[in-house]
Amino acid sequence: MPKETAVYTHGHHESVLRSHRWRTAANSAAYLIGELRPGMAVLDVGCGPGTITADLAALVAPGRVTAVDTTGEILDQAAEVAAERSLDNIEFATTDVHDLDFPDDSFDVVHAHQVLQHVGDPVQALREMRRVCRPGGIVAARDSDYAAMAWYPEVPVMVEWQELYRRVARTNGGEPDAGRRLLSWARQAGFTDITPSAAAWCFATPENRVWWSGLWADRTVGSVYAKLAVDGGHATTEQLNDIAAAWRTWGEQDDAWFMVPHGEVLCRA
Repeated sequence: MPKETAVYTHGHHESVLRSHRWRTAANSAAYLIGELRPGMAVLDVGCGPGTITADLAALVAPGRVTAVDTTGEILDQAAEVAAERSLDNIEFATTDVHDLDFPDDSFDVVHAHQVLQHVGDPVQALREMRRVCRPGGIVAARDSDYAAMAWYPEVPVMVEWQELYRRVARTNGGEPDAGRRLLSWARQAGFTDITPSAAAWCFATPENRVWWSGLWADRTVGSVYAKLAVDGGHATTEQLNDIAAAWRTWGEQDDAWFMVPHGEVLCRA
């Protein structure tokens, strides 16, 4: 497929949105919060169902947040979150991060969470984010790193899941191990003032490991990712069922622990 074209591996299945709606600025953009000030103009790229977007809007009010994604359907869900929180300083638009539909120097902050791993040309995406960011502003990106994910107990079938997911994502034109590449991509995009960092989600309490394992079990058999895995010849339906069962078995164990590491970059435009 063309370099700028990539298939969104996860899709918007309920099990995917279950995960995305859990995200907040505190648990997914803590590295950026200290840079935010009231009155700022923020662009939130790939906003998804809008929970991080809403937090950013509250932090910069009376400034404005422009939330963008590739489909109107997911933006409708983000708009519902904004309405539920009585936030009137968010605008919504569809656009492609490779060719953002905004003039140069439009925003004080341009933010993308778990976006660059899914695009065909992450360097071009960062160039566009830089273009629409005002001089002295911040471009912030955070992405997970699938190869660095770790868990205990070491259920062998879950290693199959890790390898399968990375294979499917790359076939779709994405880079599942984006976290470790953010600094390199930012430098290629022309940034010179970069603050790199890393952070992790950890799922180890009885409640959150059952939640995490359940959503991945459901995603493995019911989401766009499942269809892409089967249609692309990467796995059979039976194999996906075995992986889903392994996820649920892992999540029921008292000593289960899972870490999702993320790379982060704050780039001064």
